Parts: sequence; structure tokens; C-alpha cells
Amino acid sequence: MVVGVALVSPAQEPWPTKPIRIIVGYPAGSSPDVQARLIAEPLARALGQSVVVENKPGASSNIGADAIAKAEDGHTIGVIGNGPLTSSKFLYAKLPYDPATDFAPIALIGTAPLVWVTAKPAAERSLASFISQLKADGDKQAYGSVGPGSGGHLGMELLKQALGIGPMHVPFNGGPPILNAIIGGQVQMSLLPASTVNPLVQSGKLEAVAVSSAKRTPLAPTLPSMEEIGAKGVNIEVWNAVMAPARMPAAHQARLSQELEKILGSREIRQKLFLQGWKVDDASAKGLAARIQQDTKTYRDIIVRNKIKID
Repeated sequence: MVVGVALVSPAQEPWPTKPIRIIVGYPAGSSPDVQARLIAEPLARALGQSVVVENKPGASSNIGADAIAKAEDGHTIGVIGNGPLTSSKFLYAKLPYDPATDFAPIALIGTAPLVWVTAKPAAERSLASFISQLKADGDKQAYGSVGPGSGGHLGMELLKQALGIGPMHVPFNGGPPILNAIIGGQVQMSLLPASTVNPLVQSGKLEAVAVSSAKRTPLAPTLPSMEEIGAKGVNIEVWNAVMAPARMPAAHQARLSQELEKILGSREIRQKLFLQGWKVDDASAKGLAARIQQDTKTYRDIIVRNKIKID
């Protein structure tokens, strides 16, 4: 008979027992990278272990997402944008991971709508007259995006359907070339992050029409929402989230979620994110899971309807 040996359940085992690794599938300086580094220090304090951020960019962030999904050390998590979790499975013929089964939601870091921008008109115009002109022009006008399957591309296709307008899609390699093309008249509009368009809007070179969210946002409080301009059902926001491999023990997932929800609920972190152009909504794992489910349906419908594919 063995005496003096206490049985310890997995939930009671000390964890973490070594540094936590946060994989980011984007380059240094990108918004997911900045956010990962923002939460790393308070998370390290909460867990009593160091937290290391590791960048694995490439293949539209699918390399990083795959590394997170396949991590087996029990101490790896990642910061992922909404694309790999909601739209990539419908855009690519083959993915090395399954967004629906290979990840566990931990926390939603921040969300941000896109801004619908156009060239500054020579004369004043009402929103109603602008949309009426778009309807009349059909495909004579064009919009730019940072590439097929991007938030700006999918969002504009949804906006086209909601408003009954028909501008053609022109892909570009990044936001700055799109802005130059709008100013130069090669394309007439785009959906882009506020941080990208704000300098030109403030200088009077571009006009901000609306935000891509269903409701107004404190990030751009003067701009009307999609509902206000008559685009019912349009609610496009970009977001970044903390995900864990699905194989991570549930108790460890729960602890990470609990600590990150506290961190993201703090005034200091919320203010820092706000200044970077992000707002914290429901940061909980449950809220994130609901967001993934809803956005997956939205993007699937857009992609299938418009037969959008990435080779």
C-alpha cells in the first residue's frame, strides 16, 4: 500500500510550467503584433511566467495559424485576425488547418470597422444623391481593395448587394496605392481602416462616407453607420483574437480566458487600444466564439454568391 501520495487532478496541476509563446502570423509592427506585445507583459505578470511573442508571417497569415493549430507543447497560443478564422476556408481550395476544429477561442482583443472613402467632390452633395448616382452608374465606377478576399473586398461586395450599386473591384498591393488611385481618379472608392484614411480625410483630399459597422462607433463618432445609410444587414469589422490549439486542456484555456478578460477590461489597455484605432467589445471566450460563428456565415455567403477564390 502506498501512503502519503496525493492525487492531483489536471485542473489542480501547476500551470504554466514554462514560458508562454504567442505566435503572430503577421510581421513585426502589424496590428496583431502590436496587440500581442501589448497583452504579453500583463499576461506574464498574471501567469507568473514570461511571455514571448514570435512572428511567423506569410501566406496571408496561414503559416502562423497553422503553427498555432499544430502546437503540442501546451504553452503556445496565438493572435489571429478574423480572416483565417472566418473566410479563409471558403477562399482557399486547401488549408493546412481547419478553423472550425483546430482552435479554441480564448479572448477577443479588439474590433474596428472600415471606413468607406471616396474622392472629395468638387461641390457639396448629399448622401442620398451620392448613392443615387452610384446606382445610376452601375459598373462605370470602381473600388479598390488590398486583394481578393480581404475585408475591404468582401465588405464592399456586401455593401453593393445591400444598396443595389455596382462598382467594379480593382485589387491593389496595399492601402497607400489605393489612396493614390482614388485621388488620381483611377478608382472612385474603397473600404479601408480609419488609421489608413484619416490623414487624407482630415486634409480634405478624401471624403469619409460611412463606417462599415451596423451601428456608429466611438472610433469615428461623426460618421453614419451602415444602417443609417440604408445598407441593412451590413456589419463588417476587422478584429484580432487570442486563440489556443484545440488540444490544450480546457482548464488551461479557461485560465487564459479569465486572465485576458481581466487584462482587456482594464482602463489602461482599453485606452491604449483605442488610441491605436481599436475598441474592446465582449472579450470573453464565449463572445469570441459567437463572433466567429456569425462572421463565418456572413463571409461564406458573400464568397459563395460572388464565386471568390484565391489560388
